[in-house]
Amino acid sequence: MEMKELVHEIVTKLVDFPEDVNVKEVTGEKTSVIELSVAQSDIGKVIGKKGRTANAIRNILSAASAKIGKRYVLEITE
Repeated sequence: MEMKELVHEIVTKLVDFPEDVNVKEVTGEKTSVIELSVAQSDIGKVIGKKGRTANAIRNILSAASAKIGKRYVLEITE
């Protein structure tokens, strides 16, 4: 499973409007950026209290990407 698909799968389970979840990957040599955008009303659910949900998603992404030897960064855009 690609990291982009992993983030999409996790986030669609969290939000009220899964059809508005958009995940893009900007690939670099050693680091790739996963850009996540959701409906305006779902941003709070993705970020969570004190950023805990977003940090949990980042931790999962980091652990999964360590196996393939590439670094992924999650950006939540509006």
